[in-house]
Amino acid sequence: MDLSVLAGVTTDIVTAAQAAPPLQEEPGGGIANATGLAAAIAIGVGALGPGLGIGLAVRGAMEALGRNPEAAGDIRTTLIIGAALAEAIAIYALLVAILIIFVA
Repeated sequence: MDLSVLAGVTTDIVTAAQAAPPLQEEPGGGIANATGLAAAIAIGVGALGPGLGIGLAVRGAMEALGRNPEAAGDIRTTLIIGAALAEAIAIYALLVAILIIFVA
């Protein structure tokens, strides 16, 4: 994977954030739209890694099944456990996003 694309996107996000107008305070003392943006970034970045990880795991499992179809049961079991562990990370990101929305 080419990391220069990720670096370019990160630079664009920082530049846009610096050029944005100052945040307006709400009547209750909070900052308007900041929590929504923070939650969107948290879940977006938090779901990126598990999505890529599960995709790569499935690709590897399909290649392994193509080479050795007799090991389908073992490969399937390992794949499901790995996918469940990767999904747990995405669920943590969702939890952080929900906490940002309702606590902050």
